[in-house]
Amino acid sequence: MILVKKVLNSSVVLVEKEGQEMIALGKGIGYGKKRGDFISDSVVDQIFLPIEEQKSSQFAELVDEIPMKFFEITKEIVSIAEEELAVSLNTSIYLTLSDHLHFAVERSEKGLNTSNRLYWEIKNYYPKELHIGEIALNKMKTSYQIELPIEEASNIAFHLINAQSDNHEDKDGLKKAKLVGTIVNMVRYSLRQEIDTNSVHYTRFITHVRFFVDRFFSDGLLQEKEDELYRQMWSLYPGAMEIATKVKNYIDQSYHTQIPENELVYLGVHINRLMNHSAIEND
Repeated sequence: MILVKKVLNSSVVLVEKEGQEMIALGKGIGYGKKRGDFISDSVVDQIFLPIEEQKSSQFAELVDEIPMKFFEITKEIVSIAEEELAVSLNTSIYLTLSDHLHFAVERSEKGLNTSNRLYWEIKNYYPKELHIGEIALNKMKTSYQIELPIEEASNIAFHLINAQSDNHEDKDGLKKAKLVGTIVNMVRYSLRQEIDTNSVHYTRFITHVRFFVDRFFSDGLLQEKEDELYRQMWSLYPGAMEIATKVKNYIDQSYHTQIPENELVYLGVHINRLMNHSAIEND
């Protein structure tokens, strides 16, 4: 038996299952029920989604507009993503991704497919999330006979990027992808040399930039000063530090902020590594 915490409508009930608040979906399961009542597992369509109570009313509104299969699809995608990425996703994704998939199918049926302007950035900087998006599209096709264009994989990836934040409203996958792309392009242009984008050194550089952007948008930049290391970097690797400073100045001006010296130093370290290995590989 499952404890009813709140009846949202005749088909949607906020329940407590195994000590966790969840949304239970099932035709008529809320009819005649009230807080404190119990419902049998057998009358629920086996769709339990972990949604906070403060967002339950939004969920109820969506359920009235969106076919149940899109919530089922989203639940499967989230399960795959949490296993592949080894993270717990913000429960807001059950709302946002279900709504997006439904809208994407409606657009597709009307021949209104829209491209994702940042497909390249997602492909290069968030390959795991994009791969899960591709898995999701294949599963939708094989299990639900729903076929969407491959570009939708990057849209799904956006939702996965957003949902990896502890506070969904304060993070924006679009902003993150744009900033990652801008930083990488600034560095590549400034180096004026060929870079092997398949090399481990490039991958490490991209990883550092991604973590930096994550810290930047979550107000978690490294603040500790390392004056000696800062001076050494300028003395030993002025070229890398000049490029890092260009990036810092761009971010400071664009976002009205002040990037700490510590972050500048570590960015310089990774740029220098990229410079050295690219130079060696091009000899």
